Amino acid sequence: MKQNDDLFHVDAVKKGNVQAFSFLVEKYQKMVYTLALKLMKKPEEAEELAQDTFVKAFQKIDSYEGKSKFSTWLYTIAYNSCISELRKRRIEFKSLDDRQVTEDDEQKMVDYYRETKKEDQEKYLNLALEKLPEDDQVLLTLYYYENQSMDEISVITGLTVSNIKVKIHRARKRMQLFLYEMLNEEVYSLL
Repeated sequence: MKQNDDLFHVDAVKKGNVQAFSFLVEKYQKMVYTLALKLMKKPEEAEELAQDTFVKAFQKIDSYEGKSKFSTWLYTIAYNSCISELRKRRIEFKSLDDRQVTEDDEQKMVDYYRETKKEDQEKYLNLALEKLPEDDQVLLTLYYYENQSMDEISVITGLTVSNIKVKIHRARKRMQLFLYEMLNEEVYSLL
């Protein structure tokens, strides 16, 4: 039903009903803004890129063929706009791939994490997510928070499914390291 609503409104826009586009904006504005915020970090930049996404989507609406969900098509526009902006800035990140967490360290972290309140758990997860490079944040957000399939993420990002799986695996490992560091500091500050 949702996809049919989208297709109905897309078709109406293609036929000249500009007002039909407002339905699509209302339905997806939070989703697009959230994706832009994950990448851009600053609310004002995210808002600007979200608006830009909808302008581009409106201008390119005739190119939407319905081969993928409208949300996937829209995510692709948002993602590409953000990545283009970030590439202009050439942000670099240091690698954490060479660091290791022992099984004992991991168990301590898991035990402490389970004992924390739900809102604190969410705080730690969000802090760890924010420490990741933007590309990794987007992949994890699309997969875990937006429930996009690997195939949909592939369409959005232009990455292969196998590449996405590897990147998500590595991003989760990095998040684990960040969580370990934060929780380790928290445990020692309580002693």
